[in-house]
Amino acid sequence: MSGAAAGGVTAGGVTVRGVTAGGVTVRELHSLGEFEEVARLFDGIWRPVPGGEPVTVELMRALSHAGNYVAGAYGEDGRLIGASAGFLAAPVGEALHSHVTGALAGRGAGLALKIHQREWALARGLERITWTYDPLVRRNAHFNLVKLGALPEEYLPSFYGAMGDAINAGDESDRILAVWRLAEPRVTAAVRGEPLPPGVPPDAVAGLGERDGHPVPGRTDARVVLVAVPDDIETLRRRDPGAAKAWRHAVRDVLGGLMNEGAQVTGFHQKSCYVVERHDRAASENR
Repeated sequence: MSGAAAGGVTAGGVTVRGVTAGGVTVRELHSLGEFEEVARLFDGIWRPVPGGEPVTVELMRALSHAGNYVAGAYGEDGRLIGASAGFLAAPVGEALHSHVTGALAGRGAGLALKIHQREWALARGLERITWTYDPLVRRNAHFNLVKLGALPEEYLPSFYGAMGDAINAGDESDRILAVWRLAEPRVTAAVRGEPLPPGVPPDAVAGLGERDGHPVPGRTDARVVLVAVPDDIETLRRRDPGAAKAWRHAVRDVLGGLMNEGAQVTGFHQKSCYVVERHDRAASENR
């Protein structure tokens, strides 16, 4: 991992490069007190309505006791600054699904948690980690696709239904299923701090662009299509709910439509747009 300190941290029988240049230490969690601390951290991040918590203390206890993944990231002062919970997924022995990860911004905890999670999975013979994220959030798309080397493999409209928290309230819960294939060259390069930039040929077309803060549909019949997302969807939800809704439906129609047709997302370009490659005859005939 770029910026990792020499040495490592051993937690739960797994040797983890858990100390970063920012002084973040990651370890597995097992006690009720630790889970209660995670619940308080997540409440501060999501500010959910009662019953809308991303994960409960009881569920974290059950996941941990059953051998699943629950881990916390701690700053140099020993305070919890991030946490993640996930469970083993089908097919048996191949995958971990990371259900929720939350971290304080600007502390490096999110990356440290993912590196720890990868080491945990590899030590158990797993091949991949999956998770969902909002396709409209630029920083998450850049983090997942560029910094980690994961790739979207499924578009999931309104995946969680209505969500009652400060981040998602008032919007539909479309999600991308990101798949992190742990031993692939793009992933190992990203973990070393050497992410591979997506290939964007000069004849790539804008399938979805932006003008004055609103989405502008374009062409989707080329081999490589760029799909833009808004600069800051969370602020836009509060300032202009109509524009935020327009982006949601436009990205669902264009990105979701392309993926449903079998097109592959191969990267995230200049922190602003998805790179989507089509492989059908129609695309090649329209080049």
